[in-house]
Amino acid sequence: MKLLKEMCSIHAPSGNEGAMTKFLLDYIKSNQKNWKVKPKIFSGDGFQDCIVLVFGKPRTAIFAHIDSIGFTVRYGKELVKIGGPRTVDGFKLVGEDSNGKAETKLKVNVDKKTGETKLEYDFKRDLDRGTELTFKPEWRETKEYVQCCYMDNRLGVWNALKTAETLKDGVICFSCWEEHGGGSVSYLQKFIHEKYGVKQALISDITWVTAGVPHGKGVAISLRDSMVPRRSYVERIIAIAKNSKIPYQLEVEGSGGSDAKELQMCENPWDWCFVGAPEDNVHTPDEKVFKSDIDAMAAMYKLLMEKL
Repeated sequence: MKLLKEMCSIHAPSGNEGAMTKFLLDYIKSNQKNWKVKPKIFSGDGFQDCIVLVFGKPRTAIFAHIDSIGFTVRYGKELVKIGGPRTVDGFKLVGEDSNGKAETKLKVNVDKKTGETKLEYDFKRDLDRGTELTFKPEWRETKEYVQCCYMDNRLGVWNALKTAETLKDGVICFSCWEEHGGGSVSYLQKFIHEKYGVKQALISDITWVTAGVPHGKGVAISLRDSMVPRRSYVERIIAIAKNSKIPYQLEVEGSGGSDAKELQMCENPWDWCFVGAPEDNVHTPDEKVFKSDIDAMAAMYKLLMEKL
């Protein structure tokens, strides 16, 4: 879990993923010599802060977003959400502006007359406009689970990197902006589809613990969320999972989304399926995932990338 712990501490809210991009490129360049296949690396000009890794003769692409939720300093001490963070009074926030690092707390003020909620930070001075604040990382680990901010989606990124170790044929795509409306997958899918003819995808992201998807029952294979994937493709994935000994559970939700939204709405014919471990305390500093579900997720991706 050392790699996951390190990634959870990296400041990379939507729109400012550069630090995460640099970390990943350094990690890939240092570790690819130990992977079964050395990938082609596409990054930089034309890819913004995204990274595409191409292994062998790819048939399937993994999409894992590298950004996180957070807050942007507006005027004075006012905050604006980046994505959909939970807003609880007292949450610890960290960031840095032209005057140095800042550790502060979230203030949630509700107007008693109008019911309007105003978000602010509690700090001795005003931070520069546009400064981004993210949850303060506080890593907790037991034999059963790991807990920290930004398991969503540093765990999805971790899973993709673990898949890379043994991947012979496939694409791994690290995308940006997912938490705040997306945008990068639109041009990433175009590059992957036109250059390599790939048209099926797995979404390496983290889902929610719900009444039907508890901790400890394996990786979740999603039949739908706010989007509906093509059933025949999902059934292929379920058939592979059934013939394995890897624990999994089926998810059905009516809300939520991922990088798959852009795949479903793009001009190219993509099949996709969300496959990810469930977490509790979503979009808070206390996101919690069971280690057994992490193991199941990593094993399932290795198998699916071989069989699909």
